[in-house]
Amino acid sequence: MTLWVRYEHDGATGFGTLDGEAIAVHAGDMFASPAPTGTTLALSAVRLLAPVRPGQFLGLWNNFHAMAAKQGNAIPETPLYFLKAPGSLLDPGGVIRPPASYSGRTVYEGELGIVIGQTCKDADEATAAAAIFGYTCVNDVTAIGFFEGDPAFVQWARAKGCDTFGPIGPAIATGLAWQSLQIRTLLDGRVRQDYPASDMILPPARIVSLLSREITLRPGDLIACGTSNGVLPMRPGMKVEVEIAGIGALVNSFATS
Repeated sequence: MTLWVRYEHDGATGFGTLDGEAIAVHAGDMFASPAPTGTTLALSAVRLLAPVRPGQFLGLWNNFHAMAAKQGNAIPETPLYFLKAPGSLLDPGGVIRPPASYSGRTVYEGELGIVIGQTCKDADEATAAAAIFGYTCVNDVTAIGFFEGDPAFVQWARAKGCDTFGPIGPAIATGLAWQSLQIRTLLDGRVRQDYPASDMILPPARIVSLLSREITLRPGDLIACGTSNGVLPMRPGMKVEVEIAGIGALVNSFATS
């Protein structure tokens, strides 16, 4: 397994592989034969950035059996997906800030994220699996009140696409067996979500295959696999952590005002 990170150091951005408290700096393209430079940086000397800047940021709804059962939803055969604005991306450690005009409930949704490593169009599942570069943690932040603004038009893009509503990171893990992963979300240290990735209705390769029939997926694109039970509103000043063993803990805070 390899952990890939992006970082800022002395005013410049870079990327590399994380081993304990050290980053092996790489050059080139993370998704196309990156080469180690021989330089090493201490993790404490850098600021971690979102590990990828996706051209397309997609998310799934109703993709876990436990949540579908609790809410009485039908089991989908194809991805029920939405688009998050690429500008919603937020670095590890960043502050989640709802729009100043919004005063309704804002919820976290801890999720596993798929990072695409190869261009993928009309792919079968084997080809789709090979196109998956790795996995990261995602907090699919949602302004619930925006769904309810107009009964004639459910505003998914507005509810999920605001600035800072897409924290991801802290790393992309390659060579990870997704079936064994457990997604945990903590609010101020208290576990609120704790569910297995193996409960997915549509697994990663099938998600990528089916989406590629409608959208050409390219290196760096990101797909959030959906969430399960335990979604709750955040209160001002709270710390929210999405934790997946093997990837790490994505830690952000919710704005105090």
